[in-house]
Amino acid sequence: MAQTLAISKAITNMVELRQRFNIVLTEDEQFFTEWFTQLPDLTEPEQKTLDHLKQRFLAYRDRGPIPEGVVDKLLVTPLLDVAGFYDEPFTVRTEPQVEILLEERDEILRGRIDTLIVQDQLWVLVLEAKRTIAFSIAIPQALAYMMATPHSEKPIFGVVTNGDEFTFIKASTQNSPQYDLSRVFSLLMRRNELYEVLRVMKKIGSLIA
Repeated sequence: MAQTLAISKAITNMVELRQRFNIVLTEDEQFFTEWFTQLPDLTEPEQKTLDHLKQRFLAYRDRGPIPEGVVDKLLVTPLLDVAGFYDEPFTVRTEPQVEILLEERDEILRGRIDTLIVQDQLWVLVLEAKRTIAFSIAIPQALAYMMATPHSEKPIFGVVTNGDEFTFIKASTQNSPQYDLSRVFSLLMRRNELYEVLRVMKKIGSLIA
């Protein structure tokens, strides 16, 4: 009988992710160019909305850590709305529980995650805003959830955020699974990096629509 393990306990670093999914960081510099090439321009109203979102989030942030549910309401949900992901032709769903069968290891990985999935190709993972956030743990766990996508022939995208920072992920499960990451976009910078976050979201949206 297959052993059932929680993703949060079975996948705590990149080594454990590689052992179970044989996924590696790509060496192909052209694998994930979507986060920095041919990004769409933003309108002035979009920029004003992003300025407001950043100002409001940082006002809350200055009072201390923000739970992931509040990060979602203050920042992530409005961002996805501005990006157009709640409108046609996109469909958004939640994934309260993921189950992944690893036959070669006789394991079943299960996990519950507070996430939104757009078009079955973009996974949005929201974490608690803390003074220090362990992206080193969040990224392999996000990749593990992304490996459960039903459309394995298509590239899968992800975005991990704790409000303070955003990182985009691209993964492919065909042949030899591989992934790559964008740079980290930080709201703690003077310049409003939500501009770049939204531009990347809109670029990914144009690819998965």
